Amino acid sequence: MLAVFFLHFRPPPRPFMSQALNIHTAPLGVVNAALTVFYVAEGAQPSGYGQTLWSATGLDWSQSIAASGFTGKQGQTMDVLLPGGKRQLILGSGSSSANTSLTSWTDRGGSLMAKLAATRATDIAVVVDEPSATPAALAELAAGLRLRRYKFDKYKTARADDAVGSITVTLLVTDPEAVDRAIAGRAATVEGTLLARDLINEPANALGTLEFVERTRELEKLGVSVEVLEQDELEKLGMGAMLCVAKGSARPPRLVIMQWHGGRDGDQPLAFVGKGVVFDTGGISIKPAGNMEDMKGDMGGAAAVTGLIHTLASRKAPVNAIGVIGLVENMPSATAVRPGDIVKAMSGTTIEVINTDAEGRLVLADALWYTQDRFKPRFMINLATLTGAIIVALGHEHAGLFSNNDELAIQLLNAGLNANEKLWRMPLSPAYDKLIESKFADIRNSVGRPAGSITAAQFLQRFVNEIPWAHLDIAGTAFGASNRETNTSWAPGFGVALLDRLVRDYYEG
Repeated sequence: MLAVFFLHFRPPPRPFMSQALNIHTAPLGVVNAALTVFYVAEGAQPSGYGQTLWSATGLDWSQSIAASGFTGKQGQTMDVLLPGGKRQLILGSGSSSANTSLTSWTDRGGSLMAKLAATRATDIAVVVDEPSATPAALAELAAGLRLRRYKFDKYKTARADDAVGSITVTLLVTDPEAVDRAIAGRAATVEGTLLARDLINEPANALGTLEFVERTRELEKLGVSVEVLEQDELEKLGMGAMLCVAKGSARPPRLVIMQWHGGRDGDQPLAFVGKGVVFDTGGISIKPAGNMEDMKGDMGGAAAVTGLIHTLASRKAPVNAIGVIGLVENMPSATAVRPGDIVKAMSGTTIEVINTDAEGRLVLADALWYTQDRFKPRFMINLATLTGAIIVALGHEHAGLFSNNDELAIQLLNAGLNANEKLWRMPLSPAYDKLIESKFADIRNSVGRPAGSITAAQFLQRFVNEIPWAHLDIAGTAFGASNRETNTSWAPGFGVALLDRLVRDYYEG
């Protein structure tokens, strides 16, 4: 008699040496894979091609689920061992309304990968033929598989028994050609997100300002024009705000300009600006030692911008886009900027440095001004792990959105929902703007705890003029966030899918 087991899932084993994942599609038909997977809805019996597979086992469905406790609830599994070393894994898909949104299919792909990894199988066929499994839904399922498969384990010394090798997943679907097209259309966003994860996860000793520059130059293979401004050029431009942050570090500052020309000549570009503090000690206003290692991720905004430009170029997006990232390291030393120092930004605005740990806005002040002054973009969006205050306000589920333009803000909110990278709009007003005024300079870079994320945004707004602009404070979502179905890594790569969705939905065509 065939044995039926209901497996209570334990955490996946230690990271595999190889993260290779091959995803194919095939029509419903003969299955030769060592492991076959199909879904059953809550309270239901196998249907579609899953019913054919189950019937071939010769087992009684009612007896099997009674023995295993399987009811089809989301997350449940029933593992069936077959003669010849073959195996069936039946997964609960929950209620019929459980997979109504595309983002739920992304999560479903992540959950599926977790279960596949636990089986340690390498040749897998997955039947997905339910009515809601549209090509777009299956592209999200494939995206979830790839995103969940990601591990940042390059610095681990793996044991020999961890070496499972590459995994091949064949999706058995009703229209393989349509699904292949949809998966290919989604793949560029996944790769951009994984690039952002890689950059954020790298330790600061391996990814300084110059190493980050080299990573951006790799985008030239995709047709991206990469321009790098070195310290002497930044000094000539008068970028005193950005330069003062770098004064305490042996690593030189760099401003990187990435240009993708996919639109028509003369079309206004879409501009994206990222904070790239490769490590942030706080400078003279030094941070507490606890969890300071997380500050290797203070370049999460720059990572997202780099991942986005990679995405747009990879899929040949029909737009002109600019990615500008300010790369510095904030360190305490005899040459570091001091609290009370006054610096002049590229715009001519003088800034009193109250707190050297409010450094990201100083970097962005010059990067934003340079971008709007040189490129005259259609809009300008900056991303930055800017304030701890936004985590107090929103936790790790939403990034803060600040904008001077209602239309752009609404577009971003919608894109965030569609990409499952959610935003929450926060206020800007003249009342908050008064708080950043300084006794000794035009403005000051810190006003203390009250409305900390809002006053930081008011500071940035001084450097955008009248261009439609949005500031995304991603301090709570760029790294260290709670693990989702599609991410077990420290950094989720937040922002790439969101901004790619914005461009696709509102600025192409």
